[in-house]
Amino acid sequence: MTLRNLRIFLFLGIIAAVVYPSFPAGSYPIDGFDNTGIARLVRLTKMDSATLVRTIPYGGRHGLEYVRLNLMGNPIDSLPTVDSELQREIERIFPNMHPSYSVAVFDMTPGRPYRYAERNPTAGYQPGSVGKLAVVTAFFCELENLYPTEPEKRWELMRTKVVKAGPFGVYDHHTIPLYDTDTERYARKRVDPSDEFNLYEWVDHMLSVSNNGAASIVWREALLMRVFGDRYPALEFDEMMAYFKETPRDSLRNLGEDIVNGPLRDMGISGDEWRLGTMFTRGASAIVPPKGGSIGTVRGLMKWLAALESGRVVDAPSSLEIKRLMYMTDRRIRYAHAPALDSAGVYFKSGSLYGCKPGTSCAKYKGNRMNYMNSVAIVEQPDGSRYMVALMSNVLGRNSAYDHQVLATRIDKVVRRTNAADPRESIGTGEDSNESGND
Repeated sequence: MTLRNLRIFLFLGIIAAVVYPSFPAGSYPIDGFDNTGIARLVRLTKMDSATLVRTIPYGGRHGLEYVRLNLMGNPIDSLPTVDSELQREIERIFPNMHPSYSVAVFDMTPGRPYRYAERNPTAGYQPGSVGKLAVVTAFFCELENLYPTEPEKRWELMRTKVVKAGPFGVYDHHTIPLYDTDTERYARKRVDPSDEFNLYEWVDHMLSVSNNGAASIVWREALLMRVFGDRYPALEFDEMMAYFKETPRDSLRNLGEDIVNGPLRDMGISGDEWRLGTMFTRGASAIVPPKGGSIGTVRGLMKWLAALESGRVVDAPSSLEIKRLMYMTDRRIRYAHAPALDSAGVYFKSGSLYGCKPGTSCAKYKGNRMNYMNSVAIVEQPDGSRYMVALMSNVLGRNSAYDHQVLATRIDKVVRRTNAADPRESIGTGEDSNESGND
């Protein structure tokens, strides 16, 4: 092999490793500011080690090169059949749990056969903020339509295009982080119509702190990419608002629904398994009306997770970037708050929705009419264990955050079991931990 050919070979190998990685090496990794312009990441890199430890568990402090797509070496287009042993062990976790719990577990640890188990896989739940993963899928799908063969241009657009919230951003009680990289001042606030961030930061606000206003804005931008095509990068706020004012509401309703659900159907996820029908803020829903309602199942969510790790959420570069955006470098909550996961890399989204019966009152996350709490997680333990979990529940009158932590501990122990003489030895009772905050 000539020196020139060797250089070409090495160059192509580097490109393949970056774009189509297959092994694990805010949600965005804390060294990602230069790639994204997400300002909060700069604050994390400037923290002293003691403060950083209190803020982010060890497993949340890996860099960009750590994040890999675990199934790219052997991608799948459908879920494995249920593994009888794993199914038995997962079922043993739940005897004392509420019957409304649904779970799917996919063990994809390298060097061993895939194992899959599920409980109540087709039961439908209101997905809450887990539905924001459908929004990010739609957003990256439209980016790919703009730049089919040039992923670098997609990321450049996300980094350089700044958009204004407008009425889509209100109202939401979730706060977003504000960090001035020059003055190093840090604060948190609610989104208001005048707020401006680049596309990366809006997506980060949607996923890392589950901001509803940001979710509506990201959904809006996906819709605008579809409508304006090559004109989108130069689209101004006034032209955008004129489009929404002049377009019939039925057209907006149908377009909004198709943009967010079409990519899910393309991945083989049916409307009964997962669909999203309503934008996340009243301001947005007043402009783009709801259609079809929202529902989620653990099987539908697990299909999405498997597609992500296989590089099939839009394409491999998009899947990798979405996984980076799911990497937990903010406060871990609910399922991800389990101490058993502190050393693990966790890619996570949680959601909840609760409501009270007419004429009654109920506490936050303790709804007596509905009380949905849902989580999806990809867990990468230092010992090499790699697995995915989709968990959904609707336990009335109880904040299920602690129960989710207990289940995270038990599932982690089950998956990581190696040569226990008695399978029951792998079933823990869950270590005690403080209940986390909620999104």
